Amino acid sequence: MAGKRIGDHQVGIYKKLRTKLGQEVAAAKTGISVRSARRIDASEALPSQREARKWRTRSDPFEAVWDSELVPMLAAAPGLTATTLLEEVQRRYPGLYDDALLRTLQRRVRTWSASYGKEREVFFAQTHPPGRLGLSDFTHATVLQVTIAGATLLHLLYQFALAYSGWRYVEVVLGGESFMALSSGLQNAAWMMGGVPEEHRTDSLAAAFKNKAEHELLTRRYDALCQHYGMRPSRNNLGVSHENGSIESRQGTLKRTMEQALLLRGHRDFADLDAYRLFVAEVFGRLNGRVARKFNEERAMLMALPTRRSSDYEEVDARVTKYCTMTVKKVLCTAPSRLVGHRLKVRVFAERLECWLGNVCVLELRRGQPDPVSGRGKVVDYRHLLPALKRKPGALARSVLRDALFPRTEYRLMWVQLKDCLPEAQACRLMVGLLDLAGNGGCEAALAQRLAALLAAGEMPDLEELQQEMAPRPAQCPTVTVVLPTLASYDCLLEAA
Repeated sequence: MAGKRIGDHQVGIYKKLRTKLGQEVAAAKTGISVRSARRIDASEALPSQREARKWRTRSDPFEAVWDSELVPMLAAAPGLTATTLLEEVQRRYPGLYDDALLRTLQRRVRTWSASYGKEREVFFAQTHPPGRLGLSDFTHATVLQVTIAGATLLHLLYQFALAYSGWRYVEVVLGGESFMALSSGLQNAAWMMGGVPEEHRTDSLAAAFKNKAEHELLTRRYDALCQHYGMRPSRNNLGVSHENGSIESRQGTLKRTMEQALLLRGHRDFADLDAYRLFVAEVFGRLNGRVARKFNEERAMLMALPTRRSSDYEEVDARVTKYCTMTVKKVLCTAPSRLVGHRLKVRVFAERLECWLGNVCVLELRRGQPDPVSGRGKVVDYRHLLPALKRKPGALARSVLRDALFPRTEYRLMWVQLKDCLPEAQACRLMVGLLDLAGNGGCEAALAQRLAALLAAGEMPDLEELQQEMAPRPAQCPTVTVVLPTLASYDCLLEAA
């Protein structure tokens, strides 16, 4: 085949086939040309046994100028390209050197550079032990063309990443690369990952200062921040971005992932800034899901955090399963289906749970307590499962969460009556309709009272009638009649005074 040398093994296969087949067929089966087959038949030596060729099959077109003119030019300026050299010899010797000789000259220049060229910069691959290095950087996000309520959002994205596991934290920054933006993002990242690395590296932060005095002030504040968390501060050399490569490369993957998520979303407009921040949190949450195993390994090697920002809660991790449930402190809780698959950081307060995805609180729940006997508990909000139940009402009949779904005893008793008196499918549809009316109609308590009356009378509920009955009444404004007093009455008051 053109461009590939025929080896000893290929020659052996050809000769073995040649004993049974003709020259053309044997050559085709071996993958060589008929011309090569004729040379093999004419020679007894294997390719490795032949003498290396030391002669040229074509004359050297640059023989007259290579040593005398081209090599001195390359020695004086190794950065010259073959195109420049060819244009120069064409200027010196018009009509002697055609443009088609460019590829030949490029090979000659490459060979000379490999033998006599200048030393090139060497990059040393680095090992990053877990928990040693964390990096911060800012990137412009204008290319994403995000709008808030139709207005273009000019913003940066701050990103923190762990060099070993690749775990990252991303925050929307309005403004420039200020120290406050760095401080806020770094601390939020530290509290989110539950520890700090030994060393924190940034670039020169050129956008955060304008003169020497401000530069010195920034350096002191940055050093103080790192000392507070027990990290060793470092910076890459000015203009040498590859020293910060563990974060620079992730800036590209972040924006590419966000671009794909925006394309999948269908549009780039958000109702408000909080909605966009939630979108960003979902994107880097998915990226962190890819490195969950390595992050769990590295998290154990991180240094402890200083005094907590707030000591009135405890943080635990919980993943929302495909059943829209998660377990927090041995208590099963429900969550909206939009959070399925996300790993949430749950802040456990005395009476409530705050579920955070990145720096956005996506859900607040009432905290439940484990049962003293079983050691387990449930906190089920039927509103979280209503959208899915409306699509699949038949799933209610044998759902393991069925009894916990009913917000009050009246609903559970009504389900028992519906199940006994109606076909299963009809009973499920009616019960889901009642739950939908209670949740979306804002009349859970009133509807419970109405169901209690129906249970006492042994009657079946009429969903349409209940919907009309529980519909919000239009507000009635009282008619106010204003009667103005006569001016003569003021004269009487003055006389009495």
